[in-house]
Amino acid sequence: MDMSVFDLFKIGIGPSSSHTVGPMVAARRFLLDCAPLDDVTEVAAELYGSLALTGIGHATDKAVILGLMGETPQDVVPTMVDARLAEAEAAGELWLLGTHAVPFKRGKNLVFHMAESLAEHPNGMRFTLTRADGATVSKVYYSVGGGFIKEEGEAPQMAAGTAPASAIPYPFDTMDQLLAHGEASGLTIPKMLRANECVKRGEDELNAGIDKIWHVMRDCIAHGLETAGQLPGGLNVKRRAANLWTQSQSSASQANHLPHDALHQVSLYAMAVNEENAAGGRVVTAPTNGAAGIIPAVLRYYAEDCKPSDPVTGIRDFMLTAAAIGMLCKRNASISGAEIGCQGEVGVACAMAAAGLVAALGGSNNQIENAAEIGIEHHLGMTCDPIGGLVQIPCIERNGMGAVKAITAASLALKGDGTHFVSLDEVIETMRQTGADMQAKYKETSLGGLAIHVITVNHAAC
Repeated sequence: MDMSVFDLFKIGIGPSSSHTVGPMVAARRFLLDCAPLDDVTEVAAELYGSLALTGIGHATDKAVILGLMGETPQDVVPTMVDARLAEAEAAGELWLLGTHAVPFKRGKNLVFHMAESLAEHPNGMRFTLTRADGATVSKVYYSVGGGFIKEEGEAPQMAAGTAPASAIPYPFDTMDQLLAHGEASGLTIPKMLRANECVKRGEDELNAGIDKIWHVMRDCIAHGLETAGQLPGGLNVKRRAANLWTQSQSSASQANHLPHDALHQVSLYAMAVNEENAAGGRVVTAPTNGAAGIIPAVLRYYAEDCKPSDPVTGIRDFMLTAAAIGMLCKRNASISGAEIGCQGEVGVACAMAAAGLVAALGGSNNQIENAAEIGIEHHLGMTCDPIGGLVQIPCIERNGMGAVKAITAASLALKGDGTHFVSLDEVIETMRQTGADMQAKYKETSLGGLAIHVITVNHAAC
C-alpha cells in the first residue's frame, strides 16, 4: 500500500474533492509541467463526463480558473475566491501561475462536453496551451476521487514523501494481510499504521500533521455551528445546523434532555461541516468533500461524549485507523461518486469513522474490521444523485445519517468479540462490483434519482 494518512486527509476547499480540489490541482500541474510560460498565447480547458454534467454546481469552472492562476486548494482563501474570479472575468484575461497574462473567455477557453466522457474515468479534463510560434501542448488528466488526480496513462498521484510499499514494515493491500501482520506482531492497526508512516517522516512530524488536520476539522464544525444564512447555487437551501444547534443548547432543551440527544448533536456536527463545504469553505477531504462531515463529527463525539482519559492519543489512533480503511477502499474499489456512487463516499467515510472510533476506544483489530464492514455493508448501492448538481441535497443530511450509523456500527462491533460473517475485503469487493453495475445516471451526473424528480434551476444554463 503506497498511500499515507495525508493522502486520505487533505486540507482543501469546498464543495467537492473530485470536482473542485482535483481540477484545481490538475490545472496548476499542467502549467507547471509546461513551464516556461512566457511565450504562451492561449490556454484552453475542456471538461468531460461528470465534470461537465455537474461542474457548474460543483464549482469546477471556478476551480480550473483558480488552478491556472496558480492557486492551491490548501492555500486559496475561500473568502477571496469570488473577488479574484470577478476581477479576471472583467479583465478578460488570466495571469498564468500569477506570472504571465493571456486572454481568457468562458465558452471559448473553458468548454463543457456534457455528452462525452474520456476513456479512463468519468471525471476527465483536457488542457491545451498554444505558444507564440503556433506549437501546442495538450494533456489529459483525471480527477479520481478524494482530490487525487492522475495524468492519462499514469498511476494516481500520491502525497509528497510517500514511500513504496516494499519499504514499510507492514505492507498491505487487503484487510486480511493487515490482520495477519497484527497477529504476527501483536500490534494494533493504529500502531502498525504509525510504524509505516514513520518510514516517511519523524514521529513529531506525523503527530503534528494529524493534529493539524483535526484542528481544521474541529474549527470547521465550530464555524458551521455558528453560521446561518442561505447556501449558494440557486436552490435557496437554508443552512440549518446553526439554528438547530442553538435550539439544542437552550435551557429548555437541556431541561428536557433525551437519551438520543448526543446522537442528534453528532448529526449537527456533520451537517455543519457539509454546509461549510457547500458554501465553498475550508474543509478536509475525509476521504472526499462530499462525505467530509462524518469523520469530524464522530471524532468530536469521541473527544467530548466518550470522555477518554487520553484524547490526544485516541484522536491520533482514530485518524490512523480510519486512513487504513480508506486506503483499502480506494485501492480495491473507489472513493469516487462519479465512479461507484455515494456508497464510495458516504459509505466509505462511515466505515472509516466506525473503525477509527473502535480503535480509539481500545477495540481489537478484529473489532475494528467488523465495524468498518458494517459501515460499508449498510450503504451498499447508495447512488450519487445531487439535485441541481450541487453538493447540498441529499449530501448534507447524508453526512448526518452516516455519522450516526458509524457510531452504531462501532457499538455493535465493540459489544461483540470480533467474529463476523462477512469480511471487510468481501464487502469492499461487493461495493466495487455494485458500482460497476450501477447505471451512469446514478453516479454524480444528476441525470437520475432525486436529481430529476425534483424541479430545480437549470444550472447548466446559468
